[in-house]
Amino acid sequence: QVRLVESGGGSVQAGGSLRLSCTASGNRYSIEGTYCMGWFRQAPGKEREGVAFFDRDGRTVYMDSVKGRFTISRDNTNNILYLQADTLNPEDSAKYYCAADMACGQHPCPIPCQYNAWGRGTQVTVSS
Repeated sequence: QVRLVESGGGSVQAGGSLRLSCTASGNRYSIEGTYCMGWFRQAPGKEREGVAFFDRDGRTVYMDSVKGRFTISRDNTNNILYLQADTLNPEDSAKYYCAADMACGQHPCPIPCQYNAWGRGTQVTVSS
């Protein structure tokens, strides 16, 4: 069974930066070249939204409000998925989750990503 553990959240002032990490372990799971893996967030009273992810066809996708400010990347050696979040603003405050589609793995997926493995999240709070 794959385990995803997020870290790196915290409290920052507007304009600040954070680097979120998601460490994957278990079942010989490797994030190298993995499709359908990325970051989501959810603020209180709001729906969960996709922030940045490696999509089913290999594209790197960002939600519009974070384009140019957030960068998703991965450390294949240490099996860590990162989200570099710069120029943070209060609207970015949320709990951030790492997720993956276990069925998709390391090949393009013929169907939309089905995110079925989730971490417990890390809280990001941005003050004005």
